[in-house]
Amino acid sequence: MYGKSPTRAVLFLLGLQLTALWPIAAVEIYTPRVLEAVNGTDIRLKCTFSSFAPVGDALTVTWNFRPRDGGPEQFVFYFHVDPFKPMSGRFKDRVVWDGNPERYDVSILLWKLQFDDNGTYTCQVKNPPDVDGLIGEIQLSVVQTVRFSEIHFLALAIGSACALMVIIVIVVVLLKHFRKKRRAERAHKVVEIKSKEEEKLNQEKKASVSLEYTD
Repeated sequence: MYGKSPTRAVLFLLGLQLTALWPIAAVEIYTPRVLEAVNGTDIRLKCTFSSFAPVGDALTVTWNFRPRDGGPEQFVFYFHVDPFKPMSGRFKDRVVWDGNPERYDVSILLWKLQFDDNGTYTCQVKNPPDVDGLIGEIQLSVVQTVRFSEIHFLALAIGSACALMVIIVIVVVLLKHFRKKRRAERAHKVVEIKSKEEEKLNQEKKASVSLEYTD
């Protein structure tokens, strides 16, 4: 068969080679790795991916959870064409789909965090024929209050400095205003004193003239 159609044989062999090489282009997962959130709040577990294969109905997304204190892995969420929420377990009625496969986003929202939600959340994406690749992980820590990071301290310092500058500017403006007002009041008093002195002199002159006229 190959002797009669060498071109077809070459194309066939090339196709086999491309098929063998395709799994090398695996799905790549991107997650924030570490998250911290306050007990009782909601959080978005972000997971995005890249794939050489076009995204279609074959795409599947699986979210699982490994407790920090040990124990078996637990199901969190599954997506295949439509989202499938857990019907039982700790995540029932607490997790919703917040992704958009067309934008390579397969994130979820977790509501009403509890302290026993501490652990590792895994995000696995399969986009046939891209089915290989590492599983994304997020280390979630649920705390009573969020600890300030260096960025928070920097933001606080910058905010405090800006507030201090505003206060200084206001104080300077007010001082200038009060000084100007005092100067105006002093000038007004000086004018009043001069007016009274001139009036007094005029009265004295009138009195002197009257005495001379009487004499």
